[in-house]
Amino acid sequence: MELHYRGMTGPDIVEAGEAPVSNMYRITPFMHVPDLEAAVAFFTGILGFECRFRQGIYAYVQREAAAFRLVENVGDEGAPPGNRRFCYYVDVNDVDAVAAELAPKAKLLNDGDLYGPIDQLYGQRELMVMAPDGNLLVFGQDLTRD
Repeated sequence: MELHYRGMTGPDIVEAGEAPVSNMYRITPFMHVPDLEAAVAFFTGILGFECRFRQGIYAYVQREAAAFRLVENVGDEGAPPGNRRFCYYVDVNDVDAVAAELAPKAKLLNDGDLYGPIDQLYGQRELMVMAPDGNLLVFGQDLTRD
């Protein structure tokens, strides 16, 4: 398997020991939300994810290789609701395609909850979407890739 990262290939990238690189294929962050119903509706109705599993205060949503594990806060045991400390970054091949897909649904969001796409100084083109609970999701495209 040839490795690629920001224009570097093969021997330019150091592999982690002798472990096979292809064993891990996805990271699925837990997003603590104050209202599971609203979070699932946002991911499925606005962002086009599919709810693959839901039970009690937990739901698993997925779209292609991106996935989130949504957990509803319960009492004082849950994480504080979206306070912009949490940011979820989803790498995409074409951020403008994501923006075009979201454009007809933008009216369902609050003013300012959709920002971009914008080219960043660090070589990413990004689209930022604020979920109803304040969690920030960023869809980013690596501009250094051919």
